[in-house]
Amino acid sequence: MALPLKTLCDDDNYYQEAFRLFLQRSSEHKCMQDFIHNILPDMLTSVGDGTSHLNVIGVGSGAGEIDLEMLSELHLKHPGLTVDTEVVEPSGQEIHKYKALVSQKPSLDYIKFTWNNMTASEFEEQWKANKKTKKADFIHMIQMLYYVKDPAATVSFFQSLLNKNGKLLIILVSGESGWGKLWQTFSTQLCCSEISQCVTTGDIKSLLDSRGVSYQCYELPSQLDITECFTEGDEKGELLLDFLTEIHNFSKTASPELRADVLKLLRHPDCSVESDGRVIFNNNLGVLILGPHK
Repeated sequence: MALPLKTLCDDDNYYQEAFRLFLQRSSEHKCMQDFIHNILPDMLTSVGDGTSHLNVIGVGSGAGEIDLEMLSELHLKHPGLTVDTEVVEPSGQEIHKYKALVSQKPSLDYIKFTWNNMTASEFEEQWKANKKTKKADFIHMIQMLYYVKDPAATVSFFQSLLNKNGKLLIILVSGESGWGKLWQTFSTQLCCSEISQCVTTGDIKSLLDSRGVSYQCYELPSQLDITECFTEGDEKGELLLDFLTEIHNFSKTASPELRADVLKLLRHPDCSVESDGRVIFNNNLGVLILGPHK
């Protein structure tokens, strides 16, 4: 009999281990960096027009590598402006790494960091409880809408914080990616808690379209080598499989039928291509850029 499935989010140490392996095997950070340096700068041109100071909120900032690259591009566009950055990150480990990274870069003295070791939902509750009226010029939410109870409400809240020229950047897996196909097929089995949402940019676009909200969208090609997932008992393969399914010890706790069906789909051409003996998963990301509420 299969054991109850436990979301990966319940064990931060294990999640971070799986995430590190995912980053090693994927081109995720590379495709984000290409977007940040080649496309994002033009979008940041009008951010903060007429001000001497910028307010930034990073939601789900992780260890800060991607955050700091975006802040660098923002500084290049507006070199004379100081920046206040609210970092929102629930993992204490990641906050520690982010602080260490900042301490190694004295050139960031134009930025004041405020550290919020909490979830996006907790940040929202605190913001409302304190009746804050501060507006943000740039908010980025990267790969984090999977971990809120109501992604639509979370997007709406952060959009409401934007200044008149502000921009909200959302990055999620693309609805056309292997993740999208995996979740379309197994959402009822894999999205097993209130904070493990199978949500893609396709879902958010449908929501925004239904509300008449305008946005810009981009597709970022990305790949993930999942070859070892098909060798039963392979330590790294099992760890990657856990990350793909968001389930702790997926192979041991899922039914044999579910495990077999998931592996079959992961290898299907809808999700992956096989090249030189490797199985390469479609890890494409989608980017959405929103302005303030009309």
